Amino acid sequence: MSRLIKPVAYESLLNMRQTEQGIKLIKEFFQQNLSTELRLRRVTAPLFVLKGLGINDDLNGVERPVTFPIKDLADAKAEVVHSLAKWKRLTLADYNIEPGYGVYTDMNAIRADEELDNLHSLYVDQWDWESVITKEQRNLDFLKNVVRRIYAAILRTEYLVCERYSCIKPFLPDTIHFIHSEQLLQMYPDKSVKERENLICQKYGAVFVIGIGDKLSNGEPHDGRAPDYDDWTTATEDGYKGLNGDILIWYPILGRAVELSSMGIRVDKEALLRQLSLAGKEERKDLYFHKKLLSDELPLSIGGGIGQSRLCMVLLHKAHLGEIQASIWPEDMVNEALTYGMQII
Repeated sequence: MSRLIKPVAYESLLNMRQTEQGIKLIKEFFQQNLSTELRLRRVTAPLFVLKGLGINDDLNGVERPVTFPIKDLADAKAEVVHSLAKWKRLTLADYNIEPGYGVYTDMNAIRADEELDNLHSLYVDQWDWESVITKEQRNLDFLKNVVRRIYAAILRTEYLVCERYSCIKPFLPDTIHFIHSEQLLQMYPDKSVKERENLICQKYGAVFVIGIGDKLSNGEPHDGRAPDYDDWTTATEDGYKGLNGDILIWYPILGRAVELSSMGIRVDKEALLRQLSLAGKEERKDLYFHKKLLSDELPLSIGGGIGQSRLCMVLLHKAHLGEIQASIWPEDMVNEALTYGMQII
């Protein structure tokens, strides 16, 4: 069900022309920094893939992809992508990318089951990236190092925006804090997931929540994750599980935590089989992607997605994604947003 988050005393700092210029500035600068930090080459990505190959990503495991028949392929069904986690791993193998290097792409997707609000749209645009790693790098320290490098690219982009537009002041902290989802639960056992995220982000400003997908001590996962891309079950040296997580920031304009990136070290053979079993999805072992992984035809990897419109939204101090991207929104949301100073395009 759609809902509007109502900011207090909000006023856009940039007009529509300045906003479009700012979007261009952020996208060009950030992707150059990201590719330099992680040694990524740009590749062209698909908008849709064939159904039944196991290449599309299920995200939380329940979203329905947009599908359509292809006339020239005897009405074979195609699916508009949700994200490109598994496709990117296939691409790493196709390009024979070496450890320490990777790819990134401009990913565009349609998520028809999304519940629309200031932060969620039917249309998704993000930088999807994936890098080849070694077996020895499948650990928490390596994951944290990559997170810090991505966050450094975000900070540099914020600095550039503030230099270009003097009316915009920086708000992100210099460092990002790390916490496991189980630790977060123990800190705030009587709070919901979103309340826990809000509290920890308000305290530290920027947080990476580790271990998303497996059940916590309360019997519930911090959030859902499909079983066949992120590794959320491998034990780590701190006694917890999971080699994935989310980059979250405290966003003062909306007074809540905002996710900028979901990422993680990807499943190896053992983690894939374990997670398929836990999720009751063992039949996926016979799909194209999964058979290639189980046959050692795909490299070990780490990867994630970084929301383009969402990053532009927070760095330009906007209160609604509709001020950044053209999408479809409920008419009553558009009208109500205008009364709070948000001009949805």
